[in-house]
Amino acid sequence: MYLVVGLGNPEKKYFNTYHNIGFLTVDKLAEMLGAKFSKTYSMASVAETNYEGKKIILAKPNTYMNLSGNSVLSFKNKFKLKNSEIIVVVDDIDLPKGTFRYREAGSAGTHNGMRSIVQNIGTDFKRVRIGIKPDEKPYDLADYVLSNIDEESKVVIDEVIVASAEYILKLIKGA
Repeated sequence: MYLVVGLGNPEKKYFNTYHNIGFLTVDKLAEMLGAKFSKTYSMASVAETNYEGKKIILAKPNTYMNLSGNSVLSFKNKFKLKNSEIIVVVDDIDLPKGTFRYREAGSAGTHNGMRSIVQNIGTDFKRVRIGIKPDEKPYDLADYVLSNIDEESKVVIDEVIVASAEYILKLIKGA
């Protein structure tokens, strides 16, 4: 079994923002797997499916970014998951826009959603960080990450979301 958690904020006004890249990536995975977000439990919107003989739970926490760890911990306890069965997808302001990086463990960095997860389950879970670094340093970081993805960046962001989703499927298939 795998839990793939996309980080974001649940309100509609945040849907197309840089900070919701995790949600957008999990939405893309659901589309690729023919799954629908039709359930709510463990403080998240949930889609369940099977892939390569493994049960996959796709989750978008409804807790807001800074409390994402509460939802992840609830899933971990409910399904008795090992941290190695958890993949978290998150935006990363320090990575160039249009790139992604995979790690099997590590710190939260500067991301409050990751910090919440690390505080709740530790550091040894898989993570896919998707770059959203702007060309110029923003005056206010919070304003930038909560801003809508601009038209110029949309193509690059859409491409990296697809690449990240495909990479996650390869991870699951190879496990």
